[in-house]
Amino acid sequence: MRWSPMKVKRIAALGAVGAATIAWFAAASTTGNRPIVDPVMRKTTAVEVSGAELAAEIARLHERLRPSAMPQAPGRNLFEFSRRAAARNAAAAAAPAIVADPLPIAPPPPAMKLVGIAEDPGADGPVRTAIISGFGQVFLVKIGEPVTSRYQVSKISADAVQLVDSNDNSTINLILR
Repeated sequence: MRWSPMKVKRIAALGAVGAATIAWFAAASTTGNRPIVDPVMRKTTAVEVSGAELAAEIARLHERLRPSAMPQAPGRNLFEFSRRAAARNAAAAAAPAIVADPLPIAPPPPAMKLVGIAEDPGADGPVRTAIISGFGQVFLVKIGEPVTSRYQVSKISADAVQLVDSNDNSTINLILR
């Protein structure tokens, strides 16, 4: 078998490319551990320490010079005559203090929402089912059925549902929106 110069050059080039590829992969797979160099800790000098103390003292004195709150006199205005202030004080004193019994606070309405109403044909007319979302659940209820242990459906119209609270017999209307 005779080796032509082209074959030798191709074999040499392929060998060089293969060796370079192997060297590249070998270099990429090494961890590259290098020795850890401790940073040089510079000691502070006495001049730097006294300079820092002086800067802290200057900052403290500047804060003392600036008041944090403006002084206020609630009923006194230096640019207004005293008779107006007296008239205001007299009007404030003349108003009688009305003390009323606190009204009982009504609890907020339950976090329920009417999502939809379904109708099925019935012998006596349409039978409606209310779809109510609340308390992390979806309720499919008809007239007379409970919504949680507290509320019961009393009426279902084409676009609203009336619930009765079993605690105080109050009614809650949920309107389809």
